[in-house]
Amino acid sequence: MEIILLERIQKLGQMGDIVRVKDGYARNHLLPAGKALRATEANKKRFEEQRTQLEARNLELKSEAEAIAARLRGESFIAIRQAGETGQLYGSVSTRDIAELITSGGFSVQRSQVRLDKAIKTIGLQEVAVSLHPEVDVIVTVNVARSEDEAERQARGEDVTLETFEDEEDDASLQPEEVFEDEALADAASEESAEEESGAAEALADGGESEKSA
Repeated sequence: MEIILLERIQKLGQMGDIVRVKDGYARNHLLPAGKALRATEANKKRFEEQRTQLEARNLELKSEAEAIAARLRGESFIAIRQAGETGQLYGSVSTRDIAELITSGGFSVQRSQVRLDKAIKTIGLQEVAVSLHPEVDVIVTVNVARSEDEAERQARGEDVTLETFEDEEDDASLQPEEVFEDEALADAASEESAEEESGAAEALADGGESEKSA
């Protein structure tokens, strides 16, 4: 289908351009959203008659978007989510979630304005593009964390997922006397560990003898 663009559309063209697109894309997206008209002779004439007004309106909307972008640019929004020790979320942060975060922060943004290739599924700082106007994009940061404290630490540059792995390694290397306050319990744990190591060594020795006998 041939259409007349009523605004700049990425990868298609500028306002006033006549382009050919798939019928479904035109009917389901461009035409209902008022972003284009069918390229009929009547519509071409109508567009030329209204071009001046349309261009003036576009400049007005662009100026408004640039003013908002100046305030929104560089802003950070915190999304608290549950996640595993590796930082993998038990869910995701979608374009709808981000739009709601930004709106609650005092900026009116629609879900369709948030440009996200795929939902966010891990904790961390994520840069997200927001299209305020066909010619005005702005980058914001979404700080996905398990708590407000963790979000603050991430904002300072700390890697909280790395810390989790370090904690696990530290736990694995602890000696019984470092874990148990009661000396008797610590001694018992040490003896049990020694017995396990001794048993493993005997099992290896027995296995070696068996192989020689065979």
